Amino acid sequence: MPYSASHRDASRAKIVEAARMLFNKYGFQNVTIDQVMQEAGLTRGGFYNHFKNKEALFSEAVSSFLMGRGAEWRQDAGIDISNLKPEMAQQMVDAYLSSKHLGDIDGQCPMIALPSDVARADPETQEAFQNLLTAMVWLLETAMPINQANRHQNALASAALCVGGMVLARTLPDSELAEDVRSAAHHAATQLISA
Repeated sequence: MPYSASHRDASRAKIVEAARMLFNKYGFQNVTIDQVMQEAGLTRGGFYNHFKNKEALFSEAVSSFLMGRGAEWRQDAGIDISNLKPEMAQQMVDAYLSSKHLGDIDGQCPMIALPSDVARADPETQEAFQNLLTAMVWLLETAMPINQANRHQNALASAALCVGGMVLARTLPDSELAEDVRSAAHHAATQLISA
């Protein structure tokens, strides 16, 4: 008897979320389909009912962040994308460049956890990654005061500081320098969004 569509969708979502967390922890090359399926609590044979290959899963894992873990993260930060206000740009920077986000390897944004892997990935994964950045820039720009000069440039630079600062801090675990990098990126991004 075939599984229902809802069961199939739930299984697929488990696979994607398990893969997203494993890719964040270990990188694309160091994660196997067997590991993903074990983490999802499913058998390896079921993988090919959902995905053509590991690359297709990687693309979906990156893409899923925006409306999955990313939506939870925005809600926790008090960011309502349906009603953006100027203070939400600051809330975004505060939450993104927080010690909590830096320490949350499983839940980290793929732009922090996976940039080198995505640079070598297929076009679909790179497009999913670009969509994350575009959404972040849109949120920052839209939340900035209407009369702010250079809103788009400031939003782009602020997003670059957020992502770049966290990528660099992540490479310096448990060090004072990591905290200094994160703090400096936060300070500079805050200046840009409130210019």
